[in-house]
Amino acid sequence: MLYAILCYNDGNQIANWSKAEDDAVMQRIGAITQRIAAAGKLGPVARLVDTRQAKVLRKDRAGKPVVTDGPFAETKEHFLGFYVVDVAHVDEAVEIAKELQAANRGPSAYDIRPVMFYGGAGTIPDRMAAAS
Repeated sequence: MLYAILCYNDGNQIANWSKAEDDAVMQRIGAITQRIAAAGKLGPVARLVDTRQAKVLRKDRAGKPVVTDGPFAETKEHFLGFYVVDVAHVDEAVEIAKELQAANRGPSAYDIRPVMFYGGAGTIPDRMAAAS
């Protein structure tokens, strides 16, 4: 079963990390992702750029598209990135999320959701199977 692990943290705090602090977090997270990849359970992983560089597309009341600067909500925690893991049970995805949270600095939240794919050949599950 595929699960997405969506990573949230205080975007302002992360934006203020020194390069050394960021490198240390990424090294700890890298060790976890290498282990998961070696077990053949890691799909796509992405770290999103600072939310201040985001754009949001909405519809106005008349139904016309409107583009604004992001993030879409004023909140302390921002969506920072995601992992897709191929595990037997949600409990295994939760354990991976716990490791990622322990490797990170400061407050963080991880949203763990089953993934459904739409599409034919060349979709992520096909590429994951080919890589094994």
